[in-house]
Amino acid sequence: MMSAVTNTFENVKAVILSAHKSTTSRDKVNFYNTWAENYNQDVAVLDYRAPSLAANSISSHFSGDREAAVVLDVACGTGLVAKQMKKHGFGHFVGLDGSDAMLELARETELYRDLKQSMLGEEPLPVQWGLFDVVVIVGALSIGQVPVDVVRDLCKSAKPGGYICMTTRSNRDNLEYKDALERELKQMEEEALWSRVEVTEVEDWERAVSEQEDGYISGSVYLYKKLQQ
Repeated sequence: MMSAVTNTFENVKAVILSAHKSTTSRDKVNFYNTWAENYNQDVAVLDYRAPSLAANSISSHFSGDREAAVVLDVACGTGLVAKQMKKHGFGHFVGLDGSDAMLELARETELYRDLKQSMLGEEPLPVQWGLFDVVVIVGALSIGQVPVDVVRDLCKSAKPGGYICMTTRSNRDNLEYKDALERELKQMEEEALWSRVEVTEVEDWERAVSEQEDGYISGSVYLYKKLQQ
């Protein structure tokens, strides 16, 4: 029998809407530090599917040795993406996140060989360029989170022939950001930095939390392959 939980949908909605009031990057990190303890339970209430959708997209195209592949998990949070990718046979993860409290929970999963604190968009990613077989960012590419041009660092981090997987929401508040993101992805294609493998539009991404929307919002998974330079 399931125990009663205090994190009802209305409670979770209030928490997330309060996050949108965080304006500075320091405010945002403080918010995530305080949210970390309840994060996994809260996103389960939201029926947040992005980590599994991203892992499925990568898995359907990756043909190399998964156990040996090194995955850079950007904005790794508590480790939800690594847990999903582990189910598909991936075994080596390096995680980056702005929140120390989130990183501590990611450390407890014992899935990561290295974890680093990094303010995305304010400093270069603290990793060696051209090292990773897969680079993944789930959840952070949205309005008020990280700037669109972070995707260039994601591409630089991947090996030639490596995969870069990104997600974003398609809800009303995020449409302007999503348009800017897609322009940047296309611009990088035109610069022959990477090629598009697939873009998946998903209707039931997660439960809507804004006052203007009901039911579920939609989202997108983008998978690109870095070209040989």
